[in-house]
Amino acid sequence: MKIISPCISICKSDPKTGFCYGCARTDQEKKIWKNLETTNEWKNKNLKVLTSRMSETQLKTFNQSYDEKIKFGKLVYSKNLEKKPKS
Repeated sequence: MKIISPCISICKSDPKTGFCYGCARTDQEKKIWKNLETTNEWKNKNLKVLTSRMSETQLKTFNQSYDEKIKFGKLVYSKNLEKKPKS
């Protein structure tokens, strides 16, 4: 079973910690996730590490977004809304 990347499209890192504000990964961890040889065991362990790094507020946002990504295969909130033409 494929484990979905923890990226929730908030791709900016904290300059002090180096952790992404969205998923709490380091740049090195992002590279490991993209490596086709990375095992599900590593990914599961890393997800636990990532969530342990998050503040309560960050964790709440992450869990909501990641659950949505797993359920729908994408982040629904980031979907572009169609603009209705003016009458």
